[in-house]
Amino acid sequence: MNQEISLDATLPATPRGARLARALTVHQLTEHRLPFTEAAQVVAELAANAVTHGRVQGRSFRLHLHIDPGPTLRIEVSDTRAEVAPPAVAEVPSPEDESGRGLVLVSSLAARWGTDHGPAPLKTVWAELDLGGPISPDRGFHDPVVHTPVSLDT
Repeated sequence: MNQEISLDATLPATPRGARLARALTVHQLTEHRLPFTEAAQVVAELAANAVTHGRVQGRSFRLHLHIDPGPTLRIEVSDTRAEVAPPAVAEVPSPEDESGRGLVLVSSLAARWGTDHGPAPLKTVWAELDLGGPISPDRGFHDPVVHTPVSLDT
């Protein structure tokens, strides 16, 4: 890959908006023949956090994807609740906890992740994934909407 690719989308801070963020990510990466499984999961977690913890009535969240020739994918999800920031280190919840595993998952899938603040009241949680190496079918390189017909002849 020799070119930079970017996507910016402003989405409603609703569960539907979070699902759309994931779908846009899958579409963008599939369009450029890049693996998407890990990126889709990271976007799903960050968008769900923006909708759950960063939601302000009447405000949206922003998804920004940037792929450099590395290829490195930088995922940014911004919301307007800077006072509600994730911890600097993802803490593993106890087995009894019903939530709190999202950032642990992001931490395990991303090469790097963190939080940027500003301008007020903006907060951006970002993650970077290294997409280098050959694309193999088990890395999530297929269009989930296109299905190949299966022959029933025996």
